[in-house]
Parts: sequence; C-alpha cells; structure tokens
Amino acid sequence: MKLTSEAAETMIAAAVAKASEIGVAVNVAVLDSGAHLKAFRRMDGAALGAVDLAIRKARTAALFQMNSEEIWEFVKPGAPAEGMQFSNGVLITFAGGVLLKGEDGEILGAIGVSGGTVPQDGEIVAAGSQAFSTSSPSLH
Repeated sequence: MKLTSEAAETMIAAAVAKASEIGVAVNVAVLDSGAHLKAFRRMDGAALGAVDLAIRKARTAALFQMNSEEIWEFVKPGAPAEGMQFSNGVLITFAGGVLLKGEDGEILGAIGVSGGTVPQDGEIVAAGSQAFSTSSPSLH
C-alpha cells in the first residue's frame, strides 16, 4: 500500500475546508513514508514562516513514527533524549503533524499543518488525517 497523490490532495482539501470553517489560513504539507514532499498547499493569507513549520511537523511525524506533539515527552528537559529536537534539521514538538498508517499498520506518510494557533493547527490536521482514514481504498 502507498500514499497516492489523490489521497494527499483529499487530505489537503479536508484540512483547508476545516481551516476555512474556523477562519484561519494555513499551510498544509503531505509527505510520503520517506519524509519526502508529496503535496502542499498554502492558503491565501497563510503566514510565509509557517510553510517550513508545516513541512517540519509532517517530517517529525514521519521520521519518528508518531504525531509531532508526542515527541515532547522524549526531548523535554530531563527526558531521555533531551535536545534531540535540534536533530534532523530541527524537529517540531507541538501539535500539527500526524502520522498516516495503512490498515495493516504500515507507515504511509504524514500530514502537517501550520498557520493558526497550536490548538487550531491540531484541529485542522485532525480533519486532514481523518479524510485519509475514511477515504476509499482506491485513494491509498
């Protein structure tokens, strides 16, 4: 199973629809299992500085096989991997990056959102990843 362009665009459309619904302009990145860019959209008015953040959130999830906010538990002061967030071109340790898995648990990629507040980004990326998990098998 692999992440198709169609599935990536479906997720982006769902994330953009959610962002529009709550009134925030965001950047949305979808990466494949190798953490390479598969699809990207910058909504009109989305912050330029958030382009890189959306990609890094997805990259963090793909590289470490967990949602971006879960990384914090490993890198926070006193944690076993304190400082690891500065590896791999700097990881993002807050909400907005979600790992995408197939029905068999295979890692297919990740989606990242940035441009709103952390809770808004979390809500928007959840909508995008939900579109992946509810899409028909022909999309992935």
